[in-house]
Amino acid sequence: MQWFALVVSVVFSTMVWASEGFPIAQKNPRPVYSKVLVRAGITGNVVVAFTAHSDGSVSKVRVRQSDHPELALASTDAVRQWRYQPWSVSDDTPAEVEVVAPMAFRLYSDLPEGLNEWLKTVKCREITESLRDIADYAWVDSDVFYKTRGYLLGADSTAHMPNEQRLDLISKLNRRAPDIVRECRNSPISKFSRHLPADIRKLL
Repeated sequence: MQWFALVVSVVFSTMVWASEGFPIAQKNPRPVYSKVLVRAGITGNVVVAFTAHSDGSVSKVRVRQSDHPELALASTDAVRQWRYQPWSVSDDTPAEVEVVAPMAFRLYSDLPEGLNEWLKTVKCREITESLRDIADYAWVDSDVFYKTRGYLLGADSTAHMPNEQRLDLISKLNRRAPDIVRECRNSPISKFSRHLPADIRKLL
């Protein structure tokens, strides 16, 4: 049984200044959205520029814009692995082409409406049963903490809160996750929200 579902959208598009349909992507692995960044709630945009060569290779990979250094690193690591179908050089097809690839790292696009109401009513027993065979270090990645982080990032109650403050709340939630689950085990009929840090509970 799958106990944790992560929906991550890494969207990128490629624009080249060359004839239509050139060059053609052959291998374009997506950036790795690390579990550390997902847990921390880090999202953002990166724009990578590079040179595509007629043998299909890429070089001169560089970041034009980035909202976070680790997102930039993930993007450039991926682009260095990109390959294009080799092409013949002619008057109309140069030996190399400059390419720009915008990438958007997004989380929590799958969360339902009224999430805060669910978080306020879900019972500890439901959570502890779903985590029964899961190691304690992985509890932070479970569905209920994933949804709580998503709520903290996207809720109306945090809309005017500085992003740094929201990320601090997520960090606090992540640190407290093992204690929250243990408290829930000791009080299975209580509600999950009761064991959240007070400043997070007030936002539900």
